[in-house]
Amino acid sequence: QVQLVESGGGLVQPGGSLRLSCAASGFTFSSHHMNWYRQAPGKERELVAGITSPFGNTNYADSVKGRFTISRDNGKNTVYLQMNSLKAEDTGVYYCNAVNRWSGYAYWGQGTQVTVSS
Repeated sequence: QVQLVESGGGLVQPGGSLRLSCAASGFTFSSHHMNWYRQAPGKERELVAGITSPFGNTNYADSVKGRFTISRDNGKNTVYLQMNSLKAEDTGVYYCNAVNRWSGYAYWGQGTQVTVSS
């Protein structure tokens, strides 16, 4: 059974930091590119950051460059999103996404809420 389980979300003040984790199981993690998306209230889901397999190349939305860092640990089947200097506009539900690097088939997690507010 495929599972992507996000954790680490919560309420944080502007300027603060959070680290999201996504634990994967039920598929070959190292064969999948991994991404973090987010969806703010009333907005479409958007790609925040991605990391490829096997080379670990990364890409970021312009809005988070220099503040967020995506990483993966293939030994732990986990992808991380370190979020620093958080802003109110970073508020939303953050989703973990896995894409098979050959077939393009994708899996999604259930999401974790991030709220940036004073």
